[in-house]
Amino acid sequence: MKSNKLVTFLIVVVALLVLPLLLQQGGNAWVRIVDTALLYVLLALGLNIVVGYAGLLDLGYVAFFALGAYLFALLGSPHLAEAFPAIAAAFPEGLHLPIWAAIPAAAALAGFFGVVLGAPTLKLRGDYLAIVTLGFGEIIRVFLNNLDRPINLTNGPKGINQIDSMKFFGFDLGKTHSFLGLEVNSVSMYYYLFLALVIFSVVVCHRLENSRIGRAWMAIHEDEIAAKAMGINTRNMKLLAFGMGATFGGVSGSMFAAFQGFVSPESFSLMESIMIVAMVVLGGIGHLPGVILGALLLASLPEVLRHVAGPLQAMTDGRLDSAILRQLLIALAMIVIMLMRPRGLWPSLEHAKPLVKPVKN
Repeated sequence: MKSNKLVTFLIVVVALLVLPLLLQQGGNAWVRIVDTALLYVLLALGLNIVVGYAGLLDLGYVAFFALGAYLFALLGSPHLAEAFPAIAAAFPEGLHLPIWAAIPAAAALAGFFGVVLGAPTLKLRGDYLAIVTLGFGEIIRVFLNNLDRPINLTNGPKGINQIDSMKFFGFDLGKTHSFLGLEVNSVSMYYYLFLALVIFSVVVCHRLENSRIGRAWMAIHEDEIAAKAMGINTRNMKLLAFGMGATFGGVSGSMFAAFQGFVSPESFSLMESIMIVAMVVLGGIGHLPGVILGALLLASLPEVLRHVAGPLQAMTDGRLDSAILRQLLIALAMIVIMLMRPRGLWPSLEHAKPLVKPVKN
């Protein structure tokens, strides 16, 4: 049995390592789709801490994604030097901080705002909590869209470009590299970075789930009043869930900014938040393999359906908009899946198990 598991593990590892090298033979577009899917896996894992473990419905999670992306963009582009003469005097080409400082700063900012969001919502539950978090996400997007005057901090709807790529000790992931005569494109280099982050995040989430903190979150998820009666500090546990989930969003945002080289408010709309929540729910709330499956499915499905919506549009002589048709097909697929699998594609086992087996008469 152990040898079979080891063989399966090795096959999966080799497949993951070879995947981008095979996909890049057909063009960078397919590798970019996989990269985007891995970014959504990171976001879904972070939201799963808030929704899956602690049971707090957060519809504004994309705000933390946006905060991390914009802070990384400001610290890794010439925008601040162009907008502020004082910074230009000291740093004519912009700050361009190394990733060892920019990524923790993005994570810290997102985590701080996660706690700021969680503090006034401690007594809210269900629909009321969803409405407040939804409003928070929209407030952040509106601020990003309008903070171009009187001080040009975010460049408004134009966004921020010329963002630095990821560089590790001078090794630039934004360039094509050659290994043993095999050329590896930039999008493939980012694939390995995102894959490493996903594996690290899965390990962290798994350890959290089996820790005392994770058990406390699950107790709050099942029955907050009972958890408080048992001595769990529900206030601190909720704030910790919001902060940790937001930190994942901040790191994902910094990865997104470096990968795209450009950020704008349009990338952080309400629909993005809804899609991330749908990934967690569709895959299986609170179950790591299910969350990963849901994120991969919903992130790649829109791109796959492009090849379906195009021919359908041609069949109707262009009377149907392919973008709207693609969204319709995604919605129908989600409805069918939830009707057939109401607990998700890969649901988790029940958290509550009897400690003592019932005595049979």
